[in-house]
Amino acid sequence: MRIRLAIGVALTAGLVAGSVGLGGLAGAVPNAERQPGGAGNAAPGPLAVGDFDFTRPETVATGLQVPWGMDFLPDGSALVAQRPTGQVVRVRPGQQPETVAQISGVTPTSEGGLLGLAVSPSYAQDGWIYVYFTTATDNRIARFRLTAPQTQQPILTGLTRAAIHNGGRIAFGPDGLLYVGVGDAGQTATAQDPQSRSGKILRIRPDGTVPPDNPIAGSPVYSLGHRHVQGLAWDAQGRLYATEFGQNTWDEVNLIVAGGNYGWPTVEGRAGDPRFRDPLLTWTPAEASPSGATIAGDRLFVASLRGNRLWNVPLTGTGAVGTPTAELVGAYGRLRTVEYGPDGWLWVATSNRDGRGTPAAADDRILRFPPRDANTPPPTTPPPTSPPPTSPPPTAGPAACTVNWTANQWNTGFTAEVGVTNGGAPLNGWTLTWSFGGNQQVTGGWNAQVTQSGRTVTARNAAWNAALPTNGTASFGFQATYSGTNNRPTDFRLNNIPCQTAV
Repeated sequence: MRIRLAIGVALTAGLVAGSVGLGGLAGAVPNAERQPGGAGNAAPGPLAVGDFDFTRPETVATGLQVPWGMDFLPDGSALVAQRPTGQVVRVRPGQQPETVAQISGVTPTSEGGLLGLAVSPSYAQDGWIYVYFTTATDNRIARFRLTAPQTQQPILTGLTRAAIHNGGRIAFGPDGLLYVGVGDAGQTATAQDPQSRSGKILRIRPDGTVPPDNPIAGSPVYSLGHRHVQGLAWDAQGRLYATEFGQNTWDEVNLIVAGGNYGWPTVEGRAGDPRFRDPLLTWTPAEASPSGATIAGDRLFVASLRGNRLWNVPLTGTGAVGTPTAELVGAYGRLRTVEYGPDGWLWVATSNRDGRGTPAAADDRILRFPPRDANTPPPTTPPPTSPPPTSPPPTAGPAACTVNWTANQWNTGFTAEVGVTNGGAPLNGWTLTWSFGGNQQVTGGWNAQVTQSGRTVTARNAAWNAALPTNGTASFGFQATYSGTNNRPTDFRLNNIPCQTAV
């Protein structure tokens, strides 16, 4: 999962109160993954980012085998890791899944296998795909390129493997670093041992080395006291939320801070113990067993396995949460992964062929759900099957679109007014994408829904300016921060069609 900063609702920075500590140790009986059963211009108001229509599902793929990790390429297609087969498949609406890589050494024992997947935030430049998987001796992370998928480079090895609690979720944060959820592998005491990587969230550079500003010098450990982290997601202010399996009593959503101790195995759920940080939200295992997580606008979505539902959790903007709502209850069985796609739709993967579900004929599936303010579904024209070039492809004849870009910058920030002129057929719904060449981060926008994933930025029309006739121009703006150089982007695309930039 790459970071998607959904803009449109002003958020106020803040953190839930809590303390950091190592805490004591206590034994506990591990359990396996939960099984089913049991308890500028005058603009309109903020866009309803994160409000999806769950009555209008679209099936993107069927017949998959336990889809686990999922992330998106710049062309909008999804890469999906299949746990038992070790295959990475490419998924696109209207097409059959295509196998693009076979990961060497995958050993799919019990809960192990090919687990997390993340696309480099600098994919247009480096082409890296990252995977977390179980081998015969360890859990590890490797990276590869679609141009040479057989060449796989390990960057982090030696993580403890077990039949249960292998962790596996990986995601790039807004800082460009890779965050890793590592389970306690059934050895509960390791979660409180800062020298162990088990029962932790790790933070590493894309090459596997340790960032110098990690909480413990020379250590990849970012937070500790975890049992089995399964979801990682960031809000627009860069706050990290994680979902975690409890044991028999409480599952959790936690707000993660550097060096934070979340209490396992001394604590399950809330304890009010100043040594540990209490969760923002708890559920019983029967209604959750929370797996993947994603954030769209001011909503945290959590896929639930045993709970057979999707939790819709309001974010207050201060690091706290509102009252969650259960969506899709029992509709598709066990839900493993949820991602906010670059198309603005919510993508959900089932996990009914993992030995603990009751698979339907089409399982396992990937579905997507449209935003409620969508006028028409986004185009499903097949994207190219090769990795995107490092420079825009040449265009022949008149440009299909032209972009005007006017920036006003200061020491560490800037605003940009953007105008996109449609030189092609009339559009009822438009999306403009580009990639920053430096360390720019969008912090707010107007007259469009502006989101960012790594260096890739996507601006989507508001409900009131979706119509873009031939030779018509849509204008919007945004505010951002930067460090280093702030060069104007060049790879602009309107509905995936390359644009020229006005001189």
